[in-house]
Amino acid sequence: MTKLYEKLIKKAPSENEIRKGLRAVSLMTSGAPDKRLLMGILNSIDLTSLNSTDNKSTILHLTGKVNSFSGRFSNIPNVAAICVYPNFISFVKEKLTAKNVRIASVAGGFPSSQTFRSLKVAECKMAVEAGADEIDIVMPVGAFLGNDFEQVAEEISEIKEAIGENHLKVIIESGLLGDYDNIFKASMIAMDAGADFIKTSTGKTPVSATPEAAYIMCRAIRDFYDETGIRVGFKAAGGISSTDDALTYFNIVRNSLGEAWINNSLFRIGASRLANNILADISGSRNDYF
Repeated sequence: MTKLYEKLIKKAPSENEIRKGLRAVSLMTSGAPDKRLLMGILNSIDLTSLNSTDNKSTILHLTGKVNSFSGRFSNIPNVAAICVYPNFISFVKEKLTAKNVRIASVAGGFPSSQTFRSLKVAECKMAVEAGADEIDIVMPVGAFLGNDFEQVAEEISEIKEAIGENHLKVIIESGLLGDYDNIFKASMIAMDAGADFIKTSTGKTPVSATPEAAYIMCRAIRDFYDETGIRVGFKAAGGISSTDDALTYFNIVRNSLGEAWINNSLFRIGASRLANNILADISGSRNDYF
């Protein structure tokens, strides 16, 4: 473990810098959005179904919509990924025919991350073996808030090693961390431990994604890149359903990190309702396709 985060934590942005950055983002977001930009956002969505009521029928319906999307909307790019619970991975892999759509899965004791580390690692490894291209885990928030940063880093690193070249998205659960310094610190620890993406939240807590958390996380990504040359992706998730919300997060990334991050290799939004709202704004009429 390099513990690079111990050095970079000192660069956390001030509240004044955060406010100034978000004011700049609000100016970028004003006005009618360009349809090409909206298409890019749609192509960055992890279309998500993470409900206790999920079953093969509901997952088949979701996968079928993704499969038939290009036939229905030939000039609009498809979503980036389908994100499901681990028990549906093999089913999605069997049914998914859409090109360039990845299979993502939550794992590692999602959403609380409160179980044995060996089970977390095993579940992530099994998810990849079942066909997942990407794994979304929750950082052990309890250990982090207990200042056991070594445990947090070691766990993330062990999971990353277990899944190999498959992308690891680490959810820092920003709404539970208490303050901006903790959001920055958690982001640095996750990246230093091997996260390919850092992600705002599970969407299962009272406070999910916020522009302030996104700005801090993107600043951490920039500082990490300046130090290491490694580009880590950013994923916003939790309560994002409107086009305006999506544009806010898109512009935070564009303003903080630049054009190199504006693609679905480095920018994602986890959502279930957002895709229909983006489609409606692209087409100019209400659309409930998904």
